[in-house]
Amino acid sequence: MPSQENAASFAVRPQSEGHLKAVDALLDKAFGPGRFAKASYRLREGVAPVDSLSFVAEYTGAPKEQLAGSIRYWPVQTGPNADGATTDALLLGPLAVAPDLQGKGVGLALMEKSLDAAQAQGHRLVLLVGDLPYYQRAGFSQVPSGQVTLPQPYNPERLLWRALAPGAEEGVAGAMHRPE
Repeated sequence: MPSQENAASFAVRPQSEGHLKAVDALLDKAFGPGRFAKASYRLREGVAPVDSLSFVAEYTGAPKEQLAGSIRYWPVQTGPNADGATTDALLLGPLAVAPDLQGKGVGLALMEKSLDAAQAQGHRLVLLVGDLPYYQRAGFSQVPSGQVTLPQPYNPERLLWRALAPGAEEGVAGAMHRPE
């Protein structure tokens, strides 16, 4: 597992106000303008990220404008399930890594640090839309088909989750939506 101070020359730190421009530039570079059309972005509209779970990976010794990566989380809810209950959860994303450090543990280090923080803060469940082979290294698995849905467009096979508390995914069902 990568450490916070990594041989690939980056360090994971909490995101600060001073990182915002650099994070936006990294997201533009990593995902382009088409990212705003994705279902996960519709769930983020009008909702603030969970600041205490926003982290950056900075190149060691580089100015803050030069980020190696960033990760954010957003509050969401799922439901109602068959019993009429809703479940509070986190939506991971976006997770972005600078092209020159992809495959060097930056994304995994950001996930490990932020997921540990989420668990310590009492969050129980994290969802995301992404590639299972990549995210399963951080403990994510595929949501059973049709159990949770998002606004279109999205590929249901890419809907993943990770319980941060034993049994947190039990009974979770319905549409994912912004918190009420």
